[in-house]
Amino acid sequence: MTRIFVPLVLIAMVLFASAPLVVANAPVEQTMGLVQKIFYYHVPSAMLLFVSAFVCGIASAVFLFRRSAAADRVALAAGELVVLFGLIVLVTGPIWARKAWGVWWEWDARLTSSLLLWMIFVAYLMVRRFGGPGSEKLAGAMALFGMANVPFVYVSVNYWRTLHPKTSVVMTLAPGMRGAFWFCVAAFAILYLLLLTLRKRLEDQQAMVEQLYLAVEE
Repeated sequence: MTRIFVPLVLIAMVLFASAPLVVANAPVEQTMGLVQKIFYYHVPSAMLLFVSAFVCGIASAVFLFRRSAAADRVALAAGELVVLFGLIVLVTGPIWARKAWGVWWEWDARLTSSLLLWMIFVAYLMVRRFGGPGSEKLAGAMALFGMANVPFVYVSVNYWRTLHPKTSVVMTLAPGMRGAFWFCVAAFAILYLLLLTLRKRLEDQQAMVEQLYLAVEE
């Protein structure tokens, strides 16, 4: 990963510098107008919110069943990114909703379940930070619970009456919109990979420092 880290950083910089131009040149949606372009940032962030919840949950399962400290550090890094990308989703969504629905927030299935998912991982981080010795196991169980909620959040728009568009909306994009969308997805995915790697490396270094302190005390 070290060898490709700098190229990935450069690629991410180029993609995010180009993204506004790509989004600006995408076709304007006839019903919502320019505000629909929030879609190109809102949906990729939501996709990575789900991905990170799975990464956190799977890594937590490995930690709980195999006592892998490295997996626990991956889980912590991914849990923080769930909160970060979830916050982007919860900020961009109401901005879009205000224009599309006439309200900032509606307590429908998708919005409410997304908020609850985000709050679960906020609680996960709080337990990790303030729970004291042994809190990693409780936090790991919370991460598994959060991961189990991801499919429910995803399919909620297909089974309940909601203002939020259904999951099939991506497949129905016009060709010009589809290219811009996947461009933004690639940019966010590379950014996510870089943030996850950096945060995991920071946790690894902190663990090494703690081991050195223990060795000195002995």
